[in-house]
Amino acid sequence: MTIHKVAINGFGRIGRLLFRNLLSSQGVQVVAVNDVVDIKVLTHLLVYDSAQGKLKDWVVSCDSEYIRLKNVNTGEVREVRVFNFNTEKIYHWGELEIDCVVECSGRFLTKEAVKCHLDAGAQKALISAPAKDDTKTVVYNVNHTQITSSDNVISGASCTTNALAPIVKIIHRKFGINSGFMTTVHAFTSDQRLQDSPHADLRRARAAAGSIIPTTTGAAAAIGRVIPELNGKLDGIAHRVPVLTGSLVDLCLKINKSVSVEEINEAIKDGENETLAYVEDPIVSADIIGDTHGSIFDSSLTKVLPTGEVKLYAWYDNESSYVNQLARTLKYYISL
Repeated sequence: MTIHKVAINGFGRIGRLLFRNLLSSQGVQVVAVNDVVDIKVLTHLLVYDSAQGKLKDWVVSCDSEYIRLKNVNTGEVREVRVFNFNTEKIYHWGELEIDCVVECSGRFLTKEAVKCHLDAGAQKALISAPAKDDTKTVVYNVNHTQITSSDNVISGASCTTNALAPIVKIIHRKFGINSGFMTTVHAFTSDQRLQDSPHADLRRARAAAGSIIPTTTGAAAAIGRVIPELNGKLDGIAHRVPVLTGSLVDLCLKINKSVSVEEINEAIKDGENETLAYVEDPIVSADIIGDTHGSIFDSSLTKVLPTGEVKLYAWYDNESSYVNQLARTLKYYISL
């Protein structure tokens, strides 16, 4: 079996959880990580995770250059090279024969910025965030088949776009979307303050665990990059709330015909796959932590008006749901 070699640049929430995810993947292996944080700290945070729980099945240790892992079930041993570069000019991807760098630092969000990885010898790069230029944006099971072998840089969009796009695609294909507005009720993230402290966004400057914090999101507008015929038809806002992880998309759409709750729900249920789940139980955000689906449609909350307005809800673990989607995209991309 061919083993595709992956490097992760930036070992924060998404970088570490992607690393965990790929430990059980066939044909894809993380062989290098780059982050400015001390390797002992990175190793500890890889093993112990407040939101997703302790790493299972692997015993982990480190020295000054490597994270070492041993599978307690199979005895398999892995070594992952850890670098501490704080510049885009010094990488060793060519020496390590890296097939794809997953850019998780949040620093490099354009093709030009990510070019540093390609110049260092990586064959491809996948940005784990919305790109700030015209980089091809991909949501797995929505438009991933549009990736070609000539695409050396792509974006995996955001966690919210990955939750929104599968539902929007089905509703637009089945009923036709005229316009829409989304609110994401989103777990707080590291781009907020633990206590009141300066931030460019004055709302995010307030204590994350103490308030509901309205803020911006480009997730709805980014749908146009994934489903071009909806470009300019959707917008949205975010409400950051005091939970570690587990978020909810509240989607209001104006569609081109009058429909029933049953018709909407049936259309979504027919589209179930590894990316999109359909639930009927009265769940809450704690119930979807660690879920592998990019979007979990809550059918019991669907509302419609006879004038063509519909209101839909979908849960997503803004960490685990997104990482699983990112891993699916990576495996497809790297195989081309």
